[in-house]
Parts: sequence; C-alpha cells; structure tokens
Amino acid sequence: MPSLQTRFLKLAIEREILRFGEFTLKSGRISPYFFNAGRFDTGSALASLGQYYAETIVSSGIEFDILFGPAYKGIPLASVTAAALYEHHNIDIPYAFNRKEIKTHGEGGQIVGAALKGRVLVIDDVITAGTAIREAALIISAHHAEMVGILIALDRQERGQGTLSAVEEVEKNFSVPVISIATVSDLMDWLDKQGKQELLKNMQDYQTRFGASQ
Repeated sequence: MPSLQTRFLKLAIEREILRFGEFTLKSGRISPYFFNAGRFDTGSALASLGQYYAETIVSSGIEFDILFGPAYKGIPLASVTAAALYEHHNIDIPYAFNRKEIKTHGEGGQIVGAALKGRVLVIDDVITAGTAIREAALIISAHHAEMVGILIALDRQERGQGTLSAVEEVEKNFSVPVISIATVSDLMDWLDKQGKQELLKNMQDYQTRFGASQ
C-alpha cells in the first residue's frame, strides 16, 4: 500500500486541494503552490482526510483526552477525525470546538461539544502565522485544560518571523509537538518520483528563498 503521505498528497492534488501556479500569500510571498483544506468538500474526500488524520495520531503515540477544532476550519476536521479514530482504530475520543461569538442564549458559552478538560490535541489544516493556535491556547487555558499537541495536514516548512519555520516557532512558544500528515519535503519527493521536474524546480527555488533552515 502507498505510504500515508503519498495517499494524502495524491488525493489533495486530484481534488485540487493542493494546486500549483502562482499564489500570493498573506505574507506577500509568491508561492508556487497553494493548499486549501476547505476544498475537502465532499463526503468521500472528508472521510479519507479523517482517516489520514487518525492514522497520523495513532502513529505519533501522542496521549490526549479530547480533540479540539478551532473555528472555523478546525470544526469539521476535529469532527471527522474523532469519527475516524472510532471507526478505524476503535478509539472513542470526545471532541469540541469553539464559537467565534459567545452564545448568550440557550445553553450559552463558547464551547460546543464535550467539556474542554484534561489533555487537549488541537486539529487544524496548516500553520502560517500561528494566530489560530494562539487563540486556541488561550481558550484551552481558560478552561484549565492542557494543550499537549497540534496536528495539521501539511507542514509548509517555511520560515515564520525569523529563521525557524512557523511550525517550529509554535513548538518553541507553546512547548508542544506539532505533527503533520505530510510535509513540503514529502511533496517534493513525490513530484520527483512522478517526473514533475518543472513543478519540483519551482518548489525547490521557493524553499531556497523562504524555507526554514534545517
């Protein structure tokens, strides 16, 4: 069976979740590729993604009590990962997510789903500036829970504010591991094996300019 990384990248490219071209990022950098997890927009694609997240969690060995998906993209990601953990690994874990605006009627509050307590694993798509993670950390802390790790789909391995990657900055600032289904290095290896030399060269040039020092 192809590796988890290969299966994930193949699906992302086939569904145009991962696209190649010229894309202006929020940072102003012109990237030769763009990853948009919001395009996992069918039942089959989302089910596969949930399996990939679940496989990555199990392989990591990380210990946690609850999954947390930061609004908005993290909401379906945490939901489908919890379902995949149970369906494919017989691991029944609660999950929760936050509202952007605190509800003042009905049950009220900011958190939807299970009570946010114990060891929390945060599920998101990518880490760029780390803003969503900082917000998630504050929410988790406010509920007297502990963030023990972060799981993302793709690690761009791209510099953040300094020489470290955005992911490495998050790991340093919050003292938690960040694990990913795949990395840009995995993507470049896959492009090389597929004979996509022009795409590979564009990726290599970009990583030379903006990639984090290894």
